[in-house]
Amino acid sequence: MLGFARETRLSETTFVQSASVDGADYRNRIWMATGELPFAGHPSLGTAVAVARAREEDEACYVQQTPAGLQPVDVRMDGDRISASMLQEPVLMGPQVDAAQALAAVGLVVSDAAGVRLRPQVVSTGVPQLIVAVQRGALARARPDREALQALLAPLGAVCLYVVAWESGGQAWARSFFVDIAGATEDPATGSAAGPLLAYLHERTGLRTLDIHQGVEMGRRSLLRCRFDEETERLRVGGDVVILAQGTVSLPATGRMSSPR
Repeated sequence: MLGFARETRLSETTFVQSASVDGADYRNRIWMATGELPFAGHPSLGTAVAVARAREEDEACYVQQTPAGLQPVDVRMDGDRISASMLQEPVLMGPQVDAAQALAAVGLVVSDAAGVRLRPQVVSTGVPQLIVAVQRGALARARPDREALQALLAPLGAVCLYVVAWESGGQAWARSFFVDIAGATEDPATGSAAGPLLAYLHERTGLRTLDIHQGVEMGRRSLLRCRFDEETERLRVGGDVVILAQGTVSLPATGRMSSPR
């Protein structure tokens, strides 16, 4: 699985397996090129849509199994219009982080911070992410430094540094940076950080719904819709899903991946 993920060079690659625990419809193994993740947002939504298409179900509610737990995922398909949303794991608020160190990892300074109230903090709804709030004008100037980013995230156990601009209301703009085998990489949509961002803002402001615009600077615009689920008080994150390609992959008889030449 790791070898295949490295061949794709995508942010994440998922593998669907039979569930190994009661209450789950399938097991979702999620891999970055650097290793397996306990949980991720968009790979969960995309995988649920792939399962629904394979089962020819236009509307379904699945429960996926990941190392982080069991997450319900809803899928609705109406022709080419596909949407999906999921309940993420309960919120875990982690340590706060020095603003200067966090900002320096993406080439910013303390004057770019959004303010004392929005101090950088690790938040998890399945996998830890570092939330760093900045002024709107600073977002486009963020430039990650691989060594600084690695030194910042590794001791925290965080996967991404989620740089966000939020002033008031239910709209935010974000950029997400992580360390890949090729260096510091930007992700156009990070569902596993979107839920933590709403949890982060909820603790400080009481906000309960949030639309996050991400991938703008990359030319790969995405919209993530987040809200607190009224019944469970867990974060529900979702959005539209687009099918880009489909096909089959045949491995060599040895089962080993070969490097392209």
